[in-house]
Amino acid sequence: MIRIAIDAMGGDFGPEPIVKGTLEALKESNFQPILVGKKDEILSLLPKGYNDKILIVEADDVIDMGDAATDALKRKESSIYKAIELVREGQAHGVVSAGHSGATMSLATLRLGRLKHVLRPALATLMPTKAGQRSILMDAGANVDCKPEHLHQFAIMGYYYAQDMLKIKTPRVGLLANGEEDSKGNEVTKETFKMLEREKGFVGNVEGNNIFDGSCDVIVCDGFIGNLVLKASEGVASTISYFIKEYIRKSPIAITGALLMRKVFHLLKKEIDYAEIGGAPLIGIKGCAIVSHGKSNPKAIKNAIFQAIRYVDTGVNVHIENHLEELKK
Repeated sequence: MIRIAIDAMGGDFGPEPIVKGTLEALKESNFQPILVGKKDEILSLLPKGYNDKILIVEADDVIDMGDAATDALKRKESSIYKAIELVREGQAHGVVSAGHSGATMSLATLRLGRLKHVLRPALATLMPTKAGQRSILMDAGANVDCKPEHLHQFAIMGYYYAQDMLKIKTPRVGLLANGEEDSKGNEVTKETFKMLEREKGFVGNVEGNNIFDGSCDVIVCDGFIGNLVLKASEGVASTISYFIKEYIRKSPIAITGALLMRKVFHLLKKEIDYAEIGGAPLIGIKGCAIVSHGKSNPKAIKNAIFQAIRYVDTGVNVHIENHLEELKK
């Protein structure tokens, strides 16, 4: 049975949504959850009948969002440190945390280690597209400064994540640049382009709009650009939702239309809701770590757990290691 360690204390709203999300996941999937945090608080949220289905590991310390990620290694009694140690020791197959993302990524990289030949792990996030199938943005924030060889590996890791997790037979991989022509981009992307030309699935340079139009499955960039894209996209989605609500509120005709379009609005919300995805995997580490949004609700935690289970099941890490091994020959 797959065992998932869950940081019960890391989210913005304490353990309640995390415990609820874990319970919802248990109703739909057969796995062994290990909640890590303050035992008394966790037990107070568990209904009768679940004590024998959920393991609890005591952790008194919590790394807050304002704490420095560099302190995470020293705080061995923190919930995220202990959760990751469970994976390191083989007691869990993966970890889910809605806590301090920097601490989670640092600990996962340093305590679990990188896959063979991986230079840097990368954070992958799923973006909505017009085609219905989500695209993968890599790196979404783990590596601010990158060399061409890092971006090359991000492309390989994204390819196998798309193939194994999204079930795309031959994922299309694009390099994010300021134009589609081979000559576009900075020195790093131009050098990366040359490396990627020999990789299967590479379609060349892509632009920002291609993230959402369904023409590409994996979009490769450094973490600085990726995080800006991610935050800008969230801002645009939030602003559009705000304008729609304002227009409906001010117009009686729009109110009538909104009632008729309720299902459409519901589907739109589902597409841009981070809770539908659950979290972003840190790809390139030994094991599995899913980094969730600090404001995660129970639905987001449930889906993050499901993502961790699928990641472990599919063997993404093995496929990445095998490909990188071939490149070394």
